[in-house]
Amino acid sequence: MLVAVIALLIWQWSNIARVASNFINGTYGMLGWGLILLLIGIIVAVCVLFRDRLSGFAKRWTLNYWYRWLGAIVLVFVIWGVLGLMSLGGSVGRSIVSDGSITGILRLVALLLAALALLLPAVVWRAVKAVWHGLVGMVRMPAPKPKQEKASTIASVSRQRVLPRTASDAVEFGDSGADKDKSSANSQAKRTSAALAAVGAGVKTGDKQVAQDIWRKYGESTDVVEVDGWKLPPIDLLDKSQEMEFSDADNQQRAKVIEDALISYGVAGKVTEINVGPTVTQFGIEPGWDIKTKRVHQKDSDGNVTVRDEELSRTRVKVERITALSNNLALALAAPTIRIEAPVPGKGIVGLEVPNKIYSTVTLRGIIEANSFQKLLAKTRLAMALGKGAGGEAVADDLAKMPHLLIAGSTGSGKTVCLNAVICCILMCNTPYDVKLILIDPKRVELTQFSSLPHLAAPVVVDTDKALSTLRWLNMEMDNRYKKLQAVSARNIDAYNESKSGKDKMHYIVLVIDELADLMMAGFDEVEHILCRLAQLARAVGIHLVVATQRPSVDVITGLIKANFPTRISFAVTSQVDSRTILDAVGAEKLLGRGDMLYAPRDAVKPKRLQGCYVSDAEVERLVYFWNSQKKEEIAPLNASEIATAPAFTKKESQPGDPLMDTVRQLANEHNQMSASFLQRKLGIGYPRAARLYDQLKAEMDSMPDGGAEVPRDDNF
Repeated sequence: MLVAVIALLIWQWSNIARVASNFINGTYGMLGWGLILLLIGIIVAVCVLFRDRLSGFAKRWTLNYWYRWLGAIVLVFVIWGVLGLMSLGGSVGRSIVSDGSITGILRLVALLLAALALLLPAVVWRAVKAVWHGLVGMVRMPAPKPKQEKASTIASVSRQRVLPRTASDAVEFGDSGADKDKSSANSQAKRTSAALAAVGAGVKTGDKQVAQDIWRKYGESTDVVEVDGWKLPPIDLLDKSQEMEFSDADNQQRAKVIEDALISYGVAGKVTEINVGPTVTQFGIEPGWDIKTKRVHQKDSDGNVTVRDEELSRTRVKVERITALSNNLALALAAPTIRIEAPVPGKGIVGLEVPNKIYSTVTLRGIIEANSFQKLLAKTRLAMALGKGAGGEAVADDLAKMPHLLIAGSTGSGKTVCLNAVICCILMCNTPYDVKLILIDPKRVELTQFSSLPHLAAPVVVDTDKALSTLRWLNMEMDNRYKKLQAVSARNIDAYNESKSGKDKMHYIVLVIDELADLMMAGFDEVEHILCRLAQLARAVGIHLVVATQRPSVDVITGLIKANFPTRISFAVTSQVDSRTILDAVGAEKLLGRGDMLYAPRDAVKPKRLQGCYVSDAEVERLVYFWNSQKKEEIAPLNASEIATAPAFTKKESQPGDPLMDTVRQLANEHNQMSASFLQRKLGIGYPRAARLYDQLKAEMDSMPDGGAEVPRDDNF
């Protein structure tokens, strides 16, 4: 066969050579050196396909970077046109440049600019903006100098530290360079502190001007919702969120690393879900099967021996085998720490939470605009925006159903920002007739920015003694509210407010304590007892507690407090002991800080990992200025004299007396010798109760006016 083919080629070689020569000459005449460009393009495309898998190629290059492929094709035509100018591009090159005419050259320049715009869009956009601003600056008239330099400086610095730096704001307030300043919320907070230092004594004048500007921009709008004569703040007061885009190819690569690491340690598993969050990415691992086999030798009819593997049993891989590899998986992923949720509630997977290389900021506006928060807001007034979960879903909850919230975490982990987010959520959705706030801030610097709000039932409490008096007053207010409910036969605050509006409504009261440890050191028994009593009884009358501490130890968060605060949030802590104290589980010591938290609601089996909302100082100031600008009347604060005269309410005063105390006094009169063991035998009670009765009898004898007779004691009883 081969000889026949060779003979045929030799016989027809002249015809084959003539056809090949005509094809090459025709192809070269049509394409020219452009044939080399086509070959290079084909080689590059084949290399890309072999380097990436087909799915990764389709997602990464075809979908995400299609404009770059289009730019490369346009660039090939530009080079082909240049070859056409040099008579090397064939008929295709000559048609691109129209045989070297002016129209062809202009067409070539246009194609070159289009290729650069597609290949380097960011660079071209910056260049166009720079050229445009340069041309505008050449024809723009310089702004006149202000007559009063100090006043203009105060007004401009005050506006800079409050208003968002956007082009629309620049047009309204006359700032020509505002469109160049698009910094993040962190840099905006830095500008705030620098502006306050620069303004000095003139801050009050600037604040008044800023309040007027904010009210003119937002409060006088026709879209503002009005409730009971108060206008609710618009959502435009809050900063917009900037979503971060994460590479799918990077997550696919990390998923493959996880699967390879599990196989290397003898654990079968497959990554079935990838949920990308703002701080961590959750990889859902489905446990594989442990298959036990045995080798069976069989002989066929010819006497040949065949070997096959027979399956004996098939069992699922234990979850404990995956959780035990947390450190090994962190090493394989080059991650500082990972957290394993085994299993994920409601799913048949094990969640592996790996920190992202780039963190995304979760803004309060992004959560408020989410559907989950809007649905919750239609049912309750105390909707709280908490943050985003590991899969990027918005998480919100109702403070009225919690009904109290306990927050803990080390210094700088995000507790105060979380408290600011809770307060701002209340201010965004409620008028002073709906909710009153009582803020206790022993640090003196964290919550004082809310000191001028009309929602405050009293000025921000910074003194420890006043804080104790405020807790006593709140305890009496709870009792008075129960009397009002009893008078109208209402079971809770919602039933009481059904037929009332405006000032006649019974408003909610939210108590916010920024540092519980300081209050516990000032009055342990009294603070613990009042907090527990409020947590047990205050829900029905609309009083809710939000308590935060940076020392989650057993002497601050006692067993009684934990039992009455079923909803808890833990930010990053230093040890597993602190994590167990606040959550009754480990895991908080592996958090990343900066708002990374574990949220344990009242009805959840396991805590859920969230990235908390970030509220900047500029947003808080805009919100406070908005409410202060529409102060129609002075809201009467708490009666200071009533708070000061509130009686101390300690745990010892509330303890009932022992019913056997009268019998003990009678025995003391009848017998000369007394002891705890004697009381234990005579009364038939346990030793702890007998010892307590004996100590109480001794205290009564010592407190008698004449000093009392010494309690007779005989240790030989």
